[in-house]
Amino acid sequence: MPAGNDTQPTPKVTPAQVRAWLEAVPDPEIPVLSIAELGILRDVQCRADETVVVITPTYSGCPAMQAIEQAIAARLRRHGVAAFRIRTRLAPPWSSDWITAAGRRKLLEYGIAPPVRTAGCGPAGADNQPLVACPQCGSTQTVRVSEFGATACKALYRCEDCLEPFDYFKCI
Repeated sequence: MPAGNDTQPTPKVTPAQVRAWLEAVPDPEIPVLSIAELGILRDVQCRADETVVVITPTYSGCPAMQAIEQAIAARLRRHGVAAFRIRTRLAPPWSSDWITAAGRRKLLEYGIAPPVRTAGCGPAGADNQPLVACPQCGSTQTVRVSEFGATACKALYRCEDCLEPFDYFKCI
């Protein structure tokens, strides 16, 4: 958990200001999304002696968390916040429901099928897999090729209509 260790006084900031600064911190694995759009940024507290930023990884072994913490620390320092702490909260676990509407739209535009967002993580097909629409052509005639895609939080699918492979951001 990176912490600011400068001896300079931190300017008075509000949680809204800090959130606004952190809205621009990209996710290192899906750079079109910010950590806020992905739902990783959970809380900001501005106390008299320090600013606390709370983040939740998409899964407990997420290798991007160290890079995310470093980016948060750099952003805070850039805005003159010297006394801060970054806390990782594992409970409740991250949920794909935390991805914002803008984040879902950006995933789709980037070529990654966003998680199906209905009760039970979406309607299931005959093989009990979610009905995932192809981000290229919109067809639901898709098949899962692999449980894991480019990262553990994504599965690899292929469209049977346009034949394009694509990642599906799993419903967690």
